[in-house]
Amino acid sequence: MFFSSFANCHCAVRCFASLCFALVAATSCFAQQGVWDASLESPGGPIRFKLKIEKGNQGRWSADIINGQEAIDIPKVELDSDGGLLLDMDHYDSKILLDALGSDPKKLTGAWKKRRGVNKWVEMKFHADPAQPLAEDKLNSSFDGRWQVNFSSSEDPAVGVFRMDPKTKMVLGTFMTTTGDYRYLAGSANETEMELSCFDGAHAFLFKAKLQEDGSLSGDFWSSKNWHETWTATRNDDAKLPDGFELTKATSNSVNSLTFPDLEGVDTGLDDEKFAAPVRIVHVFGSWCPNCHDAGTYLATLKEKYEEKISVVGIAFELTGDFKRDAEQVRIYLKRHGLDHAVLIGGKSSKSEASEVMSVIDQVRSYPTTVFADSEGKIVAVHQGFAGPATGDAYEKLKKKFTSVIDGILAKASRAK
Repeated sequence: MFFSSFANCHCAVRCFASLCFALVAATSCFAQQGVWDASLESPGGPIRFKLKIEKGNQGRWSADIINGQEAIDIPKVELDSDGGLLLDMDHYDSKILLDALGSDPKKLTGAWKKRRGVNKWVEMKFHADPAQPLAEDKLNSSFDGRWQVNFSSSEDPAVGVFRMDPKTKMVLGTFMTTTGDYRYLAGSANETEMELSCFDGAHAFLFKAKLQEDGSLSGDFWSSKNWHETWTATRNDDAKLPDGFELTKATSNSVNSLTFPDLEGVDTGLDDEKFAAPVRIVHVFGSWCPNCHDAGTYLATLKEKYEEKISVVGIAFELTGDFKRDAEQVRIYLKRHGLDHAVLIGGKSSKSEASEVMSVIDQVRSYPTTVFADSEGKIVAVHQGFAGPATGDAYEKLKKKFTSVIDGILAKASRAK
């Protein structure tokens, strides 16, 4: 009996020692190897980005996703009991699960998982090697400039802006559409081919393009593992999108007819006194949407600038339709960006369903959509989409337009006194 117990105890000690060794090995590797050349496997090829993993002096892990000029901090980074590493991007209901170290400590493997519905997930294989400098011969200015773009899935125009960046030794750029931008894209180009990608925890994008004999571009676009379409482009220094204030129309004089449950499930009308302000902004969004995160952050700066002169109410359209889960995702979104404005739950993220309940506008074509109203709830302007920080000048112009609308409503209210 004693021998049997001793043997079992000895076995347990060996197992515990093996586990500790795996954790120590993982700790050593991750801590020393800081920046990784990471990728997700897609049908079109690897979706590339950089991943920086660190362990601080107090034993706390941190990690950042890097897309060219953009660094996105990952809120929760933890070793698991198997010696792997969890990178939890809870604001997108998304995570990267890194495997315990295999025979080659200079390679990371694992998977990215992103919730798409109540019981629906997308999963893509993850790989990473220690970061290497980009070869100079992969940089080329053939694609620099502004392009008029047509995606095969849409009749709406789009604009591509690309530039070679000597500092990062990458080609940087984005696509702007009537529903929003594709945020920070980064990659490489030679004389005839360009490849750009982006991973931000919510979206995984891959764009490829070939320069044609006539100077035009012909390309492919993959989103995650389930979407593929083609695109073409012609160089056009004057390429631009239609005005986002002209695309979605108000069908009602007032936002006051709208009623949705708040995050506690209490039905709340937009005519509630707590939303009263000289300027009222209704932000139609989804916490799953990176463009909406950009827009929400900007709206917070407007609240800080105008203080009690404006109120912001978010109407969230979420992925699952499970009220409790969707409300919790909105709370995580608000905490992520330090936002304190009220949010109501509009329903599921389906644009057709959202259009039915957002009866004060003709259609929800884009997340986000921003409705500007006066103190009485009268709709003054509606803006479709959002040109975020990755768009550069377009972002600065949009901010000026938003403040111009607000200032116009305030000026009219002042004259009416």
